[in-house]
Amino acid sequence: MSSLLTFVVALSLTLMSGLRGWHRAKSKSNLHSRPIYHGLNHGLWVALPMLAISSLWLISDSMIIKPSVLSELTQNSKVLLKDTDFRYLEITQIANGLLLTHTDDANTLQAVQSYLQTKENTDTFILTMLLVSGLLGFRGVNRRFKESTPAREQVERIVKIVLAASSAVAVLTTAGIVMALLFETLRFFQQVPFTDFLFGTHWSPQMAIRADQAGSSGAFGAIPLFVGTLLIASIAMLIAVPVGLYSAIYLAEYAQPKLRAYAKPALEILAGIPTVVYGFFAALTVAPMIVDICRAAGLSASSESALAAGLVMGIMIIPFVSSLSEDVISAVPQSLRDGSLAMGATKAETIRKVVLPSALPGIVSALLLAFSRAIGETMIVVMAAGLAANMTANPLESVTTITAQIVTILVGDQSFDSPKTLSAFALGLTLFCFTLLLNILALRVVRKYREQYA
Repeated sequence: MSSLLTFVVALSLTLMSGLRGWHRAKSKSNLHSRPIYHGLNHGLWVALPMLAISSLWLISDSMIIKPSVLSELTQNSKVLLKDTDFRYLEITQIANGLLLTHTDDANTLQAVQSYLQTKENTDTFILTMLLVSGLLGFRGVNRRFKESTPAREQVERIVKIVLAASSAVAVLTTAGIVMALLFETLRFFQQVPFTDFLFGTHWSPQMAIRADQAGSSGAFGAIPLFVGTLLIASIAMLIAVPVGLYSAIYLAEYAQPKLRAYAKPALEILAGIPTVVYGFFAALTVAPMIVDICRAAGLSASSESALAAGLVMGIMIIPFVSSLSEDVISAVPQSLRDGSLAMGATKAETIRKVVLPSALPGIVSALLLAFSRAIGETMIVVMAAGLAANMTANPLESVTTITAQIVTILVGDQSFDSPKTLSAFALGLTLFCFTLLLNILALRVVRKYREQYA
């Protein structure tokens, strides 16, 4: 049975149970809860068991099908297989018709047949359990139906559990990401000393194939990447903060409503432009313009420079600063402005001494989001700033960032046992820690300057 038909059957059972519960409740006169809650209660008691059973499909491949197929393949080949994940991927692709290359290996063909048979048996078993659980839920909730059943409390309790589970997804996802990064980073530090990575001044992760080749040990000093990241992000913030903040003040305090209605959406269009388009603009327009201007001024500028990437990145993150700051400034109570003006303050003084301090927590959050966006940007850096790991503060030279190096390292076929590949996880964990410290600093600033207004 296809997934679509399975979904239709499960949905039909749920609707039938809900409608039956609602219809039965409408025929009663002395109900504890409204009929709609009885219908929802009936539907949930059918849907939740089927949802729990259907989750087995998510783990059936890794827990049931894969071990069975690999075990049979190992027994047939009479040898211990190497790179079993690759072999299993090849088997699944052949079975699903995604691999056009045919093989004459009898063991592989037999493994494909075993995969198809095991998958069919597993899907049939799960589908049977799904339907049985739905029918049992349907029968059970109808037998327990009473006028005094607290259907509303039961529905609300289930909804609270669902909401709590949904909230836990974000926490568990974050924990999973951190654990994955931490595990691979520890493997990296078993091969490369922590001090060499964190305080080294030379970055060259290319590992030689032979020991007699130059740079066979590689170099994993991340200081040039940190310097390049902060340099480009700082240039971007120097552009985005004043332009975005002044735009927000003008739109919130000075602009007419008609002008604001057109100007704000026009400014937010910048946030919808793909970053690769910004990269093209930086590489084909801004970078050559910087080279020409520097040549006319007698300076030397690289065709791929931190200044070009920073300028375009600053334009890209202007909407993050302006839109969020404008919303926060507009949310400041009008009574504060009226009180300041009544005391004789000018409009400019009111904005500077009353409105902006009141909106400071939200403005700090907007700046934090913009700075995090600048640090995490990749395409503009790759296309406009280059990949040279130079430790320099000269914005006219080519530099690279942490995210650009992560992309470069993980592109193509890589061995996940080599220090080169594992260094990407170390860079990712370092970037995560830096962003976490930035968030902690922002929270301290917000708590220090937050004021309560009635």
